[in-house]
Amino acid sequence: MNEILFFGSNKEPIFLENKSDKILKPIQFKFENQNGNENENEKQIKQISSSNDSTIFLFKNGKAIEYSRYSNQNPQKSKLKIFKNINPKNTKEFINISSLIEDKNDRIIEDIVSGWDALYLLTSNQNVYGIGANYDGHLGFDSETLYKTEKPILMMKNVSKIFSGNCSTCAFLLNSNQELFVCGGNFSGKLGLGESIKETKIYKLTKIQNIPKGKIIDIQCGNFHSIMLIENENQNQNQKRKLYSSGDYHWNGLGKDENTYEFTEIKSSLFEDDDNILEISVTYKHNLILTSNGKLIGFGLNQYGQLGTGNTNDQLIPIQIELPKLRFNENISNYHISCGAFYKSFFYYSPSYFSNLEEDLIKLFERKEFCDISFKTKNGEIIKAHKLILKYRLNQNQNQIEKLQEIISNKSIKESNQIFEMIYSNRIINPKLYSEIKEIINSNEKIEETMKRIYLNENENEKDIIIERKEKQYKFPKLILIMRSELYRGMFLSVTEDKSNKVTDYSELSNESFQIFEYWIYSNQIKEGIQITQEIIDEIEIGIDYFQLNQTNPNLFDLLINKFNNQN
Repeated sequence: MNEILFFGSNKEPIFLENKSDKILKPIQFKFENQNGNENENEKQIKQISSSNDSTIFLFKNGKAIEYSRYSNQNPQKSKLKIFKNINPKNTKEFINISSLIEDKNDRIIEDIVSGWDALYLLTSNQNVYGIGANYDGHLGFDSETLYKTEKPILMMKNVSKIFSGNCSTCAFLLNSNQELFVCGGNFSGKLGLGESIKETKIYKLTKIQNIPKGKIIDIQCGNFHSIMLIENENQNQNQKRKLYSSGDYHWNGLGKDENTYEFTEIKSSLFEDDDNILEISVTYKHNLILTSNGKLIGFGLNQYGQLGTGNTNDQLIPIQIELPKLRFNENISNYHISCGAFYKSFFYYSPSYFSNLEEDLIKLFERKEFCDISFKTKNGEIIKAHKLILKYRLNQNQNQIEKLQEIISNKSIKESNQIFEMIYSNRIINPKLYSEIKEIINSNEKIEETMKRIYLNENENEKDIIIERKEKQYKFPKLILIMRSELYRGMFLSVTEDKSNKVTDYSELSNESFQIFEYWIYSNQIKEGIQITQEIIDEIEIGIDYFQLNQTNPNLFDLLINKFNNQN
């Protein structure tokens, strides 16, 4: 079951029937007024997004429920893909946004961020495109020249991250040199450009000169304020995160009682030395913060109880929100927060999904259910790993595993975890420890190459899942499918029953489509030598939904569309 807590405005739309229009404390949210037999509440939720027009509950299988602000009728169920309806004359016509990018070699989208009436696309070539409204300079152009666009236009090159907000008419773009640029509405000085900048609309991308030192984790904007989450870069300490804000405190609370026109730190006794900020959510006129010690903190306007404090008193400085007992006894990082436009707040359970092969391997290491090889640290603690992964990360040599055991036997549990994370990810987390293991690992091999070697060389004894297609059977290692598919992750990680010999019957894929799936599950790449046809794309679309591969990065469907367009 999903765990969703809701508090704030219970109108436009009504989320909870037979309840007050002001929910002053977090209470359990359940989907009501549903049509059909499908029970959406049984599905894993991925994200809650509440904009000026609607609140969307997006599930990890790609489906969604939308509650419209303009109607209190039953919520609509829809299947979300990478499409956006941009033809108001035909509401059933959906167009692939990436296909609208003029440069065919720049059509793989890595990230999509929505603002108020605008959408920002970050491609695999680190280019940012904007689509939608530009009346406040959302897209970095003069509104008299470009008021809106229905096709993506190039805003900036060499961008590593994009930030905006559901209630924001601005965009922050972080380039590869960690320089921060901004455009759009600068109401109350919320863009952090300084007090000397009087313009309320910044039509040209402008560099922010004075930003706090450290790594920018997130920036989110409301109507009259922005909040930035910064992580320090002192490698000798735990990575500590701090909050900074800019804008007008009268409207929504900046966590302080004065206006600021540059990003200045929010200080509070609620951010203890052993606590850290996991996530922020900023919207119209209120803010939520989630910390590593499980604190939910809020500040800003509170006229509908959207801060969950039990009253409607505004809070200019951070205050802790009392949460009911949580049913999931798991890491707090599996919980998330979402501030909705027009005075709504959500706190919900959503375990992280695996976005790429490197992260897949790290997450797999953290899940011990199927670990099959043990190592003992110097203090006698046992740390477990996956023999199949080590086999291909340690030069496929048993002696290397023995050498690794010898190294681990002289290390603490913390150092041992760092060693395994370096082996799994190929990231040099601790240079001193890395120098001790670099002789026994494939330090120059990419994760994709390791996975392809597993694909090409795996032993039949290592394959313990059978996928049946028509009259032919295919075998996979359980660990690989757990990494790559929500279907199999849910099947094997959420129940105690042993399903190691589970047979999956899926006969609708052609040979070509199944080969594409098989190769991509391992490598994140399209297998060469297969001509992509519309029939294959249609089959893959069905297969993605069946295997629940929606959240993988890069998106298989995006890659196929891109290759299909280039072929034609």
